[in-house]
Amino acid sequence: MRILITGGAGFIGSNLVRALQRDQPDAQLLVVDDFRSGSFANLSAEARGDDPGFCYRGDVIAGALHTLDLPALLKRFDPDVVYHLASITDTTVTDQAAMLRDNVNPFRDLLDWAAFRPADRDTPRRLVWASSAATYGTNANGATPDQRPFTLGDAGAPANVYGFSKWVMENLHRDALAANPEAHLVGLRYFNVFGPGEAHKGRMASMIFQLAQQMLAGDAPRLFAPGDQARDHVHVDDVVACTRAAAQPTATAGVYNVGTGTATTFNAIVDALRSAIECPHDTRYIPNPHAFYQDYTCAELSATAAGLGWMPQREIAGAIAAYAAQLRDKAARVK
Repeated sequence: MRILITGGAGFIGSNLVRALQRDQPDAQLLVVDDFRSGSFANLSAEARGDDPGFCYRGDVIAGALHTLDLPALLKRFDPDVVYHLASITDTTVTDQAAMLRDNVNPFRDLLDWAAFRPADRDTPRRLVWASSAATYGTNANGATPDQRPFTLGDAGAPANVYGFSKWVMENLHRDALAANPEAHLVGLRYFNVFGPGEAHKGRMASMIFQLAQQMLAGDAPRLFAPGDQARDHVHVDDVVACTRAAAQPTATAGVYNVGTGTATTFNAIVDALRSAIECPHDTRYIPNPHAFYQDYTCAELSATAAGLGWMPQREIAGAIAAYAAQLRDKAARVK
């Protein structure tokens, strides 16, 4: 088994690499990453305190996909499965040409690879790739905290160029699947992912991570007023499990939501963090400067359960508290 993971030194990618190496030790893994938001440390023992003996045993190619001869690389490595997680993930990037060039252009080569089945292959090549809840935009279903979860048909109104790039990729995915119905093409709309390995994302790390860091530093947690904004926060272990389920031969091609099916308010996140991190300060509320901010996200998962046979396993409040304890203990070790 040969497996290519683009963005494999990033947050979700490196957690996926760890799971693949653990469960498929005979597989040949190849990571491609430009290390813009990833780090070698994610592929060593540093990123996860619960996995101290891990170190990646595969090959790494450093470079942005749009600068590489991707068709030649795919021909040379000849993967059975490609997990395509590489992209510009900073939603505040306003360089539209750069976002589309980096995110969309290499995807066309990957679709061409996945659509072609060599004569010596009994099964289709498998492509699993990262879309985003950003494809829903800021006003899906009215964007009020008491609304229903987002169904797949609610997408298509992205509010920034990042979400637009993922929407264009979904359009290409749909056209490729229409032309090649037997192709194994699965796109995953990741909602708000948190967990070990995200520190290297900097300001794009989850709100859960950023709030925990503020509290560990002895500061008041800061939220955009009034704090009742609610998002679907999902632990990276669940995301990795769903991503791997999408590569199984039994998975049905298509695009799916990956979340918990529960919208958790930022105020509730702070409460869960306080169960593990002592903080004497009340929450500080500040104005929100971002016009494209998503006040509400929640994944409807019935299609995901039917098409991929997956549902999340981590209860959200407990997962946040456990992650907070892990960050607390890691901070104590550093001191």
